[in-house]
Amino acid sequence: MSHIPEPVQKAPAPPAEAREIFGDRLELATRYADLLATTGISHGLVGPREAPRLWERHLVNCAVMESLLPTGAHVIDIGSGAGLPGIVLAIARPDLQIDLVEPLLRRTVWLRSTIEALELPHIRVHRGRAEDSCLTAPFVTARAVASLDKLIRWTFPLLEPKGHLLALKGEAAAAELAAAQKLLRKLGVERAELRVIGQDSVSEPVRVVDIEVPRGHHPRDARQKGAGGRQGAGGHVETDGIGEVRAKAKDRQDTAGSQSRDKAAKMRSKSS
Repeated sequence: MSHIPEPVQKAPAPPAEAREIFGDRLELATRYADLLATTGISHGLVGPREAPRLWERHLVNCAVMESLLPTGAHVIDIGSGAGLPGIVLAIARPDLQIDLVEPLLRRTVWLRSTIEALELPHIRVHRGRAEDSCLTAPFVTARAVASLDKLIRWTFPLLEPKGHLLALKGEAAAAELAAAQKLLRKLGVERAELRVIGQDSVSEPVRVVDIEVPRGHHPRDARQKGAGGRQGAGGHVETDGIGEVRAKAKDRQDTAGSQSRDKAAKMRSKSS
């Protein structure tokens, strides 16, 4: 039987690289790390084995991608989970405006309580799936959400013209980017590259796939062309107002309406 570590009361002390990256925001980052190590684990957002390596593997890993975002940028973080990278970016960069999109209720409840505890006014939480969202922004981030081809389909409808998908990836990043070339050509993408950042500031390099949507791209067109990907089973999702009408739900409504009209027509026919 594998050993599951005992619950911890707080995160490990921040390493030197965290002090360099977060600067005067380190105290706030430490409070967030403690929340991840305690309620984040008890709520199932972070695995108990992650507690000893929260800084190196999660917070520092996410924070270095702030260098890819211009001042005052609006960012949509999809599949936010425990707020990685969205909350980390909000801590490191208070100038950013960030929307977290997460489908699971227990996670959105935790995210909202964490944001309130950390007093981060420039970040909002939306319950829903990325492919159902009506939000748009110049930047979309994702970490450990899905394969790159799925991310492209889900995020392109969220991106403004010349916007960027910034996908944090592991060692297979180059292979995923190569496998997505056919889809990228189909969507008219001219610039997609693997960026390795943080070599001079972190112990492990951070790989970010940076994909720029074409200048003529329009989010509405991407949705109409089906770039948003598959529809989920059941045809329903609660989204706090950001979801679109689901195709299957609409089909059921149309079918019910048609059946009602047919029944009414038969009744009129019998009465006449």
